[in-house]
Amino acid sequence: MDWLRALLEMSPMTALFLTIAAGYLVGEVNLKGFALGSGAVLFVGLACGAFAPKSAPAGMIGTLGLLLFLYCMGIQYGREWYRGLTSIEGLKANFAALCGLAAAVVVALMIYRTGAASLPQSLGMFAGSATSTSTLQAVLEALGSQDAAVGYSVTYPFGVAGPILCLYLYVALFKPKIEPPPARRIQPVEITIRNAALFGRPLTELQKQLPSGVQVAAIRDARQSRVPTPSTILGANDVLLVVGIDPVQIEEARKVIGEGTSPAAIVADRTELDYIRVYASKRGVVGMPLGSLKMPGFEYRYVQVRRGDTDMMPDDELVLEFGDRIGVLCNRASFPAVRSFFGDSIKGTADFSYISVGVGAAVGLLAGMIPLPIPGVGRVTLGLAGVLLVALVLGTFRRTSDIVWTLPLSANLVLRNFGLTLFLAQVGMSSGPKFAATIAESGLAFVLLGALILLPLVAVTMMVGLLLRIPTDDLFGIVSGVTGNPGILAYASRVAPTDRPDIGYAMIFPSMTVVKILFVQIVAAILGT
Repeated sequence: MDWLRALLEMSPMTALFLTIAAGYLVGEVNLKGFALGSGAVLFVGLACGAFAPKSAPAGMIGTLGLLLFLYCMGIQYGREWYRGLTSIEGLKANFAALCGLAAAVVVALMIYRTGAASLPQSLGMFAGSATSTSTLQAVLEALGSQDAAVGYSVTYPFGVAGPILCLYLYVALFKPKIEPPPARRIQPVEITIRNAALFGRPLTELQKQLPSGVQVAAIRDARQSRVPTPSTILGANDVLLVVGIDPVQIEEARKVIGEGTSPAAIVADRTELDYIRVYASKRGVVGMPLGSLKMPGFEYRYVQVRRGDTDMMPDDELVLEFGDRIGVLCNRASFPAVRSFFGDSIKGTADFSYISVGVGAAVGLLAGMIPLPIPGVGRVTLGLAGVLLVALVLGTFRRTSDIVWTLPLSANLVLRNFGLTLFLAQVGMSSGPKFAATIAESGLAFVLLGALILLPLVAVTMMVGLLLRIPTDDLFGIVSGVTGNPGILAYASRVAPTDRPDIGYAMIFPSMTVVKILFVQIVAAILGT
C-alpha cells in the first residue's frame, strides 16, 4: 500500500476529494436506521490522515469551509435567531444549553482534581468533547502547553460521534413523533357572496372579518373580473377569489362570505385578469418589502410568493429574496411590464452579491479578532464564532441601502453543505496522525475521559429541555448547538425533517461558544498560575 500512501501525500487535493467521496459513501450505510450522513466524512478523514500523515491539505481549506457554513447559517436564520433570543422559547433553549455546559464544566474540573489528567489536558479534552476549535485556541494561549492539543485531538472524534449516538438512542428508545411540516401551498377558492349583511358594504369591512391568513385577490360581478380596492362595494352574488394556506381559515372565510361555492368563473374567464408567476432577480426588488413595490400604469394584485418549496402569503411586510417567485393577477397585456419590473431570470435562484458575502465575512472575521476584556480574566476573542454572530445580525436586517445580504435558498444550501464537507474532511485528515499516535500511546483512557465530559453535556441539556417541554426537533438543534460540530447538526436534520434544528443551532451556537471560551479563560487564570 506504499504506492497509495505516496500518491495521497503527493497530491493533498486528490486525497481531500477522495476522502469526501468515500465519506459520503460510508455515510449512506444504514444500520437499523442509524446512518452518519455527512458526519462520516470526518471519520474517513481520520483514517486517511492516519494512513497518509502528509496528505492533509492546508488548514485554511478547513477554515474556509467552516466560515462558509457559519456565514450561510447566520444569513438564513438571522430573523429566527433574533426572535428566539427575545422570546420565552429562546430563553428556555439557552437555559437548557447552559445547564448542560455547566455539567460538562464540573466533570472536566473533577478529572483535573482527581489527577487523571493535567489541567491543559483536561481543558483540551473539554474543548475536544465540545468540538470547539476557538476554545482550544483560548487554552493554548492561556496555558502555552501543547498537551491541550493532544487532549483535544483524541476526544474530538468522540465529540462528534457521541452526540450522534445519543440522538440515535433517544429516537430508538422514545420514538418521538416528529412530523415533517405540511406542504405550504396557496389555495385559491371562489366563493359567491350570500351573506346579506355584506351587500352594499365596502371590501374593507369584509377583510376585517376574515382570518388573518386569508386575502381577497379578485372580484367578479355579472359582467367582468377585476382587482378589488379597499373601497370596492360588494354586491349580492358577486364572486370572490379568496387565497390562503390554511384550509381551516379558508373554511372560516367561506362561512363569513356565504355557504355557496361558486363555479370557477374568475379562473375560467381570463379576459380581464390572468395569472403570471415571475422570478425576483432584479437587485432593486430583492431585499425590499413587497408592500413597497408598486408597479405603475395598470391594475394588479400579488397573490403568492414561493420561496424554495414553500408558498407564502404576499403580505406587505414580506421581504423578497433572490429567486423568489411572485404570483401576480393582472391583465395579460401587462405581463411584459411585470417581467421587466421583477427581472424574471432563473439565474436569480443562484445569483447573489459577492460584495455582500466578502464584506460580511470580512467584518465577521474582524469581529472575531476583537479582544474582549473580562475583569479578572483578561482578554478573549470569539474566533470564527464572530462570523456567525455578524451573519445573524446581517440576516436580521437582510438589506442595507443598496447591499443585499441574503442569499438565494438554493445557493445558500449548496455553499453551506460544501463548506461543511470541506471542514469535516480537512479537520479529520489533519487530526488523523496525532489521533492514531495518542491512541497507540495512552490507549482509550483519554477517549473515556472525553466521554465523561460529553455525556453530561448532552444528557443534562436534553433532560432540562424535556422538563421545559421543548419540542424534539428544537431540542435536537439545541444539542447540536451546545456540542457545536456541524456534523451533529447534519445528523439532527436527518432524523428531524424540519428546519427547527437549524434554527436551534444558529440560536445557541454563538452564545455557547462565548461561554466555553470564558470558562477555559477563567479556569486558566485561577488554576494555571
